Parts: sequence; structure tokens; C-alpha cells
Amino acid sequence: MAVAFDAPDRQRITEALVVAGAELFTTQGLRKTSLAELAAAAGIATSSFYAFFPAKEALYLELLLRRAPAHADRLAEAVAQRPVRAALVAVMRTTVDLLDGDPLYRRLLTHPEELAAVARRMGAEELRRVEPVLLGPLLEFVEGAQRAGELVAAPPMAVVGVLRMVGLVVLHRADHGAQYPHVLELTIQSLATGLVTTGSRP
Repeated sequence: MAVAFDAPDRQRITEALVVAGAELFTTQGLRKTSLAELAAAAGIATSSFYAFFPAKEALYLELLLRRAPAHADRLAEAVAQRPVRAALVAVMRTTVDLLDGDPLYRRLLTHPEELAAVARRMGAEELRRVEPVLLGPLLEFVEGAQRAGELVAAPPMAVVGVLRMVGLVVLHRADHGAQYPHVLELTIQSLATGLVTTGSRP
């Protein structure tokens, strides 16, 4: 017999599942995290999980949606910097901060198959609820700077992809040892210089 949960219980259990999901997904991944583990952490039976989320991928998506606005706000602050090259530097430094401070964001970069799994289970249209929040300010900035002739002429998503390359330096910091801070800063500065048009360079 299905267990009925009142509103306070639903809120409490939902938050417990969110906390458990954030911990388990970032430490052992989506595939290895079981419904039983998530339910146990929230103090409910495994079968009761479905009263809150239709699948563990839905919980993963909920975590992304909850994080997206704060990340988008930080990116919006970065792209507001001027001149344009300073904005590019700020975007990449913000990306570094997000990777250092948000384990789930870092895991998405190292395990893109998990995002694909969420899309397969939940549907691409559901996953696209996250993209406008995160990419909106960044794409608007890139397209505006290109119209002004301040950024190289390239597909806007290609420019975004180049900006995200700084994440690879962060993920391979152990390979750089003591030189990591210098490699990171030189990468940021070099990419920023390469993306602006000649007339926009200092």
C-alpha cells in the first residue's frame, strides 16, 4: 500500500533526497548510485522514491536546475566587464571558480555521458530547461561582441567552447604540479587575446 505524505513531509524528504543526490552523484556517479541508497538517506522505502521523482535522472536534473540560476548570475557579472577582453578573462575565471567550488559542475565536465543519460531518460526538451539559464547571458554577450566587431567571427557556440577549454587545465592540475597557477593564468590570458579582434587588443 502506497504511503501518503503530507506537505511538510514531502518538503523535508525532497530536500533530503536533493542533499543525498548531490553527495552520491558527485562521489560515485549517476550509474552507480542506486535508488535504495537515495531512499535510505532520506529515510523512506525504495518504492517511495517514485512519490517524489519519476527516476534518479529526474533528481539529477533537479540538482542542475537548482544550481543554474546562481551560476548564470555569476556569468552575467563576468560578461558585464569591459573592455571585452576583460569580460573573457572574467568568464574563464568564473568557470574555474565553479569547477573548484561545485563538485557536480566539475563532474559534468569529466563525465559528459551522465548528462546524456539524463537526456535519454528525461527527454532532451527537459534538459534544455537548464541550457538557456546557463548559456543565455554568455551567448548574448558573444553575439553582441561579434556584432560590434570586438570578437573573432566564428559560430558563437564555438567561442563558448573555447572559453570552456580552461576547464581542462583545472581538471589536469595534478599534471602541472607547482606550475599549475602559471599554466592556468597563461591559458586564460592567451585564450582571451586570441578571441578578441586585433583592434580590441590592448
